[in-house]
Amino acid sequence: MTPTPPAVPDTCSTTEAAQRLGMAVRSVQLMVDRGELTAWKTPGGHRRILRSSLESWLASRGSSGPAPAAPQPAARSAGRPMTLLLIEDSVHFQNLISLIVKRELPGAELHVASDGIAGLALAGRLEPDVLLIDILLPGIDGAALITSLRSHPQFARSRLIVVTALDEAQREPYRFALEGVPVVHKTALVGQLPPLLAEAAALA
Repeated sequence: MTPTPPAVPDTCSTTEAAQRLGMAVRSVQLMVDRGELTAWKTPGGHRRILRSSLESWLASRGSSGPAPAAPQPAARSAGRPMTLLLIEDSVHFQNLISLIVKRELPGAELHVASDGIAGLALAGRLEPDVLLIDILLPGIDGAALITSLRSHPQFARSRLIVVTALDEAQREPYRFALEGVPVVHKTALVGQLPPLLAEAAALA
């Protein structure tokens, strides 16, 4: 009797996983490196991701696929101080952005999170008027974070501003998440961030 061959695991490529999650391929690669997704490399050096681990990751976050586009921001409740949330892991840029916010919006409340997961939790609690998000973050990168935020109606009125040290070419893998979002390079924060904050304040 011929023995039954072992079952071949159901896998997908990083590109397929990125499309399923609504993330950049680089974000998926980082998830593999962090052990959040089970994968191995083929002899040719390509990652193959176990589809069951992908589905488990989605199920643990109550998601079944890519996030929809963000709705248009709504007005802030009257009488409530303007609230900003900065999600940035560099203490230097936390301090710099804090100084800019205090100078431009002296009556606003600024909260800071140092990684993506803490930032997502804090965003859920605060429902801030403005979210300032770095792209490269520990825990969950900014592109995945933006995608996750856009999937929640409670953040419909939150305005997004991305701050990053990545140049345009380096940002290309994250373009899907950055579409329609103002992006400020960290070397230009002092000049470019104030008018964006003023615009957000006028629309809040």
